[in-house]
Amino acid sequence: MKQGLLNLLFPLAGTAIILIAWHLYVVMLNVPAVVLPGPWQVAVAMREYSAILLSEGWVTFLECVYGFALAMGIGIPIAVVMTYSRIANLMFYPLLVASQSIPKVAIAPILLVWFGTGIESKLAMAFVIAFFPAVVDTATGLRSTSPELLELARSLQCSRLQTFLKIQLPSALPSIFSGAKIAVTLAVIGAVIGEFIGSNEGLGNLLLTANSQLNSALVWASLVVLSGLGMLLYGAVVLAEKIMMPWAPDSGHK
Repeated sequence: MKQGLLNLLFPLAGTAIILIAWHLYVVMLNVPAVVLPGPWQVAVAMREYSAILLSEGWVTFLECVYGFALAMGIGIPIAVVMTYSRIANLMFYPLLVASQSIPKVAIAPILLVWFGTGIESKLAMAFVIAFFPAVVDTATGLRSTSPELLELARSLQCSRLQTFLKIQLPSALPSIFSGAKIAVTLAVIGAVIGEFIGSNEGLGNLLLTANSQLNSALVWASLVVLSGLGMLLYGAVVLAEKIMMPWAPDSGHK
Protein backbone atom coordinates (compact mmCIF):
# COMPACT_ATOMS: atom_id res chain seq x y z
CA MET A 1 0.00 0.00 0.00
CA LYS A 2 2.80 2.40 0.94
CA GLN A 3 4.77 1.57 -2.20
CA GLY A 4 1.67 2.14 -4.34
CA LEU A 5 1.12 5.54 -2.73
CA LEU A 6 4.73 6.51 -3.40
CA ASN A 7 4.41 5.39 -7.01
CA LEU A 8 1.51 7.84 -7.32
CA LEU A 9 3.01 10.73 -5.37
CA PHE A 10 6.38 10.85 -7.11
CA PRO A 11 4.95 11.37 -10.63
CA LEU A 12 2.58 14.01 -9.24
CA ALA A 13 5.49 15.79 -7.57
CA GLY A 14 7.50 15.65 -10.80
CA THR A 15 4.56 17.06 -12.74
CA ALA A 16 4.15 19.88 -10.22
CA ILE A 17 7.84 20.80 -10.51
CA ILE A 18 7.60 20.92 -14.31
CA LEU A 19 4.46 23.07 -14.21
CA ILE A 20 5.99 25.53 -11.74
CA ALA A 21 9.19 25.80 -13.79
CA TRP A 22 7.12 26.25 -16.95
CA HIS A 23 5.04 29.02 -15.33
CA LEU A 24 8.07 30.83 -13.95
CA TYR A 25 9.85 30.67 -17.31
CA VAL A 26 6.87 32.16 -19.16
CA VAL A 27 6.25 34.90 -16.58
CA MET A 28 9.83 35.92 -15.82
CA LEU A 29 10.91 36.07 -19.46
CA ASN A 30 7.58 37.49 -20.63
CA VAL A 31 7.24 34.86 -23.34
CA PRO A 32 4.42 35.65 -25.81
CA ALA A 33 1.48 33.27 -25.58
CA VAL A 34 1.72 32.51 -29.29
CA VAL A 35 5.23 31.17 -28.70
CA LEU A 36 4.61 29.34 -25.44
CA PRO A 37 1.40 29.68 -23.43
CA GLY A 38 1.56 29.25 -19.68
CA PRO A 39 0.10 26.24 -17.88
CA TRP A 40 -2.91 28.26 -16.77
CA GLN A 41 -3.66 29.35 -20.35
CA VAL A 42 -3.48 25.73 -21.46
CA ALA A 43 -5.84 24.71 -18.65
CA VAL A 44 -8.29 27.44 -19.70
CA ALA A 45 -8.09 26.25 -23.32
CA MET A 46 -8.80 22.68 -22.20
CA ARG A 47 -11.93 23.86 -20.41
CA GLU A 48 -13.02 26.17 -23.24
CA TYR A 49 -12.50 23.57 -25.97
CA SER A 50 -13.38 20.54 -23.85
CA ALA A 51 -16.17 19.41 -26.19
CA ILE A 52 -14.02 19.39 -29.33
CA LEU A 53 -11.06 17.89 -27.48
CA LEU A 54 -13.24 15.02 -26.28
CA SER A 55 -14.84 14.39 -29.67
CA GLU A 56 -11.56 14.53 -31.59
CA GLY A 57 -9.81 12.58 -28.84
CA TRP A 58 -12.40 9.81 -29.15
CA VAL A 59 -11.62 9.46 -32.86
CA THR A 60 -7.89 9.18 -32.16
CA PHE A 61 -8.58 6.77 -29.30
CA LEU A 62 -10.48 4.40 -31.61
CA GLU A 63 -7.72 4.56 -34.22
CA CYS A 64 -5.12 3.69 -31.58
CA VAL A 65 -7.12 0.84 -30.05
CA TYR A 66 -8.00 -0.74 -33.40
CA GLY A 67 -4.44 -0.39 -34.71
CA PHE A 68 -2.95 -1.82 -31.51
CA ALA A 69 -5.42 -4.71 -31.39
CA LEU A 70 -4.68 -5.52 -35.03
CA ALA A 71 -0.91 -5.39 -34.42
CA MET A 72 -1.14 -7.78 -31.47
CA GLY A 73 -3.75 -10.02 -33.11
CA ILE A 74 -1.61 -10.50 -36.24
CA GLY A 75 1.83 -10.05 -34.70
CA ILE A 76 1.57 -12.77 -32.04
CA PRO A 77 0.53 -15.58 -34.44
CA ILE A 78 3.27 -14.54 -36.87
CA ALA A 79 5.81 -14.64 -34.03
CA VAL A 80 4.61 -18.15 -33.12
CA VAL A 81 5.04 -19.32 -36.72
CA MET A 82 8.51 -17.77 -36.94
CA THR A 83 9.48 -19.41 -33.65
CA TYR A 84 8.39 -22.91 -34.66
CA SER A 85 9.42 -22.72 -38.32
CA ARG A 86 13.10 -22.15 -39.03
CA ILE A 87 12.35 -21.63 -42.72
CA ALA A 88 9.73 -18.96 -42.01
CA ASN A 89 12.13 -17.25 -39.61
CA LEU A 90 14.96 -17.21 -42.17
CA MET A 91 12.64 -15.97 -44.89
CA PHE A 92 10.74 -13.22 -43.12
CA TYR A 93 12.63 -12.05 -40.04
CA PRO A 94 15.34 -10.21 -42.04
CA LEU A 95 12.60 -8.56 -44.11
CA LEU A 96 10.81 -7.53 -40.94
CA VAL A 97 13.97 -5.94 -39.56
CA ALA A 98 14.76 -4.26 -42.88
CA SER A 99 11.27 -2.74 -43.00
CA GLN A 100 12.08 -0.75 -39.86
CA SER A 101 14.58 1.35 -41.84
CA ILE A 102 11.70 2.79 -43.88
CA PRO A 103 10.51 6.12 -42.42
CA LYS A 104 6.93 5.59 -41.36
CA VAL A 105 5.99 9.10 -42.50
CA ALA A 106 6.85 7.98 -46.03
CA ILE A 107 4.36 5.12 -45.78
CA ALA A 108 1.47 7.32 -44.66
CA PRO A 109 0.69 8.81 -48.13
CA ILE A 110 0.60 5.28 -49.60
CA LEU A 111 -1.85 4.15 -46.94
CA LEU A 112 -3.91 7.26 -47.64
CA VAL A 113 -4.19 6.27 -51.31
CA TRP A 114 -5.07 2.68 -50.43
CA PHE A 115 -7.58 3.30 -47.64
CA GLY A 116 -8.76 6.88 -48.11
CA THR A 117 -9.10 9.66 -45.55
CA GLY A 118 -11.33 7.73 -43.17
CA ILE A 119 -10.39 5.89 -40.02
CA GLU A 120 -9.01 2.94 -42.01
CA SER A 121 -5.80 4.71 -43.11
CA LYS A 122 -5.06 5.91 -39.55
CA LEU A 123 -5.77 2.45 -38.18
CA ALA A 124 -3.37 1.02 -40.77
CA MET A 125 -0.69 3.55 -39.83
CA ALA A 126 -1.04 2.69 -36.14
CA PHE A 127 -0.82 -1.00 -37.05
CA VAL A 128 2.32 -0.57 -39.17
CA ILE A 129 4.21 1.18 -36.37
CA ALA A 130 2.99 -1.08 -33.54
CA PHE A 131 3.48 -4.35 -35.45
CA PHE A 132 7.27 -4.70 -35.11
CA PRO A 133 7.59 -4.72 -31.28
CA ALA A 134 4.59 -7.06 -31.03
CA VAL A 135 6.30 -9.64 -33.25
CA VAL A 136 9.88 -9.27 -32.01
CA ASP A 137 9.12 -9.30 -28.28
CA THR A 138 6.75 -12.25 -28.60
CA ALA A 139 9.29 -14.26 -30.61
CA THR A 140 12.02 -13.38 -28.11
CA GLY A 141 9.87 -14.55 -25.21
CA LEU A 142 8.95 -17.83 -26.89
CA ARG A 143 12.59 -18.57 -27.67
CA SER A 144 13.65 -17.78 -24.11
CA THR A 145 11.70 -20.60 -22.53
CA SER A 146 13.79 -22.51 -20.01
CA PRO A 147 15.38 -25.61 -21.64
CA GLU A 148 14.76 -27.51 -18.39
CA LEU A 149 11.02 -26.90 -18.68
CA LEU A 150 11.00 -28.02 -22.31
CA GLU A 151 12.91 -31.15 -21.36
CA LEU A 152 10.42 -31.83 -18.58
CA ALA A 153 7.55 -31.49 -21.07
CA ARG A 154 9.24 -33.99 -23.40
CA SER A 155 9.80 -36.42 -20.55
CA LEU A 156 6.09 -36.19 -19.72
CA GLN A 157 5.29 -36.83 -23.39
CA CYS A 158 3.41 -33.57 -23.78
CA SER A 159 2.23 -32.70 -27.28
CA ARG A 160 3.61 -29.59 -28.98
CA LEU A 161 0.31 -27.84 -28.38
CA GLN A 162 0.36 -28.72 -24.68
CA THR A 163 3.97 -27.58 -24.39
CA PHE A 164 3.09 -24.30 -26.06
CA LEU A 165 -0.03 -23.58 -23.99
CA LYS A 166 1.27 -24.79 -20.62
CA ILE A 167 4.94 -23.81 -20.76
CA GLN A 168 6.08 -21.60 -23.63
CA LEU A 169 3.17 -19.15 -23.71
CA PRO A 170 3.12 -18.48 -19.93
CA SER A 171 6.92 -18.11 -19.97
CA ALA A 172 6.68 -15.65 -22.84
CA LEU A 173 3.98 -13.46 -21.26
CA PRO A 174 6.47 -10.97 -19.70
CA SER A 175 8.06 -10.38 -23.12
CA ILE A 176 4.68 -10.23 -24.84
CA PHE A 177 3.47 -7.53 -22.47
CA SER A 178 6.75 -5.65 -22.76
CA GLY A 179 6.16 -5.54 -26.51
CA ALA A 180 2.52 -4.58 -25.95
CA LYS A 181 3.53 -1.60 -23.81
CA ILE A 182 5.82 -0.34 -26.54
CA ALA A 183 3.30 -1.10 -29.26
CA VAL A 184 0.42 0.74 -27.59
CA THR A 185 2.42 3.96 -27.23
CA LEU A 186 3.66 3.66 -30.83
CA ALA A 187 0.05 3.17 -31.95
CA VAL A 188 -0.73 6.66 -30.66
CA ILE A 189 2.16 8.06 -32.69
CA GLY A 190 1.03 6.16 -35.77
CA ALA A 191 -2.53 7.41 -35.51
CA VAL A 192 -1.39 11.03 -35.20
CA ILE A 193 0.99 10.67 -38.15
CA GLY A 194 -1.91 9.37 -40.22
CA GLU A 195 -4.04 12.33 -39.15
CA PHE A 196 -1.25 14.74 -40.06
CA ILE A 197 -1.00 13.37 -43.60
CA GLY A 198 -4.67 13.35 -44.44
CA SER A 199 -7.66 13.68 -42.16
CA ASN A 200 -10.47 16.02 -41.25
CA GLU A 201 -10.87 14.71 -37.71
CA GLY A 202 -8.82 13.51 -34.75
CA LEU A 203 -6.37 15.24 -32.44
CA GLY A 204 -3.68 15.33 -35.13
CA ASN A 205 -5.97 17.30 -37.41
CA LEU A 206 -6.94 19.55 -34.50
CA LEU A 207 -3.24 20.22 -33.81
CA LEU A 208 -2.64 21.29 -37.40
CA THR A 209 -5.77 23.46 -37.47
CA ALA A 210 -4.95 25.19 -34.18
CA ASN A 211 -1.34 25.74 -35.24
CA SER A 212 -2.41 27.31 -38.54
CA GLN A 213 -4.62 29.70 -36.53
CA LEU A 214 -1.75 30.52 -34.13
CA ASN A 215 -3.88 29.17 -31.28
CA SER A 216 -0.94 27.89 -29.25
CA ALA A 217 -3.04 27.25 -26.15
CA LEU A 218 -5.24 24.81 -28.06
CA VAL A 219 -2.15 23.19 -29.59
CA TRP A 220 -0.74 22.51 -26.15
CA ALA A 221 -4.14 21.42 -24.84
CA SER A 222 -4.29 18.87 -27.66
CA LEU A 223 -0.82 17.65 -26.73
CA VAL A 224 -1.90 17.24 -23.11
CA VAL A 225 -4.92 15.19 -24.20
CA LEU A 226 -2.69 13.08 -26.45
CA SER A 227 -0.36 12.46 -23.53
CA GLY A 228 -3.29 11.48 -21.34
CA LEU A 229 -4.56 9.16 -24.05
CA GLY A 230 -1.18 7.45 -24.25
CA MET A 231 -1.05 6.99 -20.48
CA LEU A 232 -4.61 5.64 -20.44
CA LEU A 233 -3.82 3.02 -23.07
CA TYR A 234 -0.53 2.13 -21.38
CA GLY A 235 -2.35 1.75 -18.08
CA ALA A 236 -4.88 -0.57 -19.71
CA VAL A 237 -2.05 -2.82 -20.91
CA VAL A 238 -0.49 -2.80 -17.42
CA LEU A 239 -3.86 -3.74 -15.92
CA ALA A 240 -4.25 -6.60 -18.38
CA GLU A 241 -0.72 -7.71 -17.49
CA LYS A 242 -1.55 -7.81 -13.79
CA ILE A 243 -4.72 -9.81 -14.49
CA MET A 244 -2.99 -12.35 -16.73
CA MET A 245 0.21 -12.52 -14.65
CA PRO A 246 -0.93 -12.49 -11.01
CA TRP A 247 2.31 -14.21 -10.03
CA ALA A 248 4.26 -11.07 -11.02
CA PRO A 249 2.93 -8.33 -8.69
CA ASP A 250 5.55 -5.81 -9.83
CA SER A 251 5.05 -6.44 -13.55
CA GLY A 252 3.73 -2.95 -14.12
CA HIS A 253 6.92 -1.31 -12.86
CA LYS A 254 9.58 -2.68 -15.18
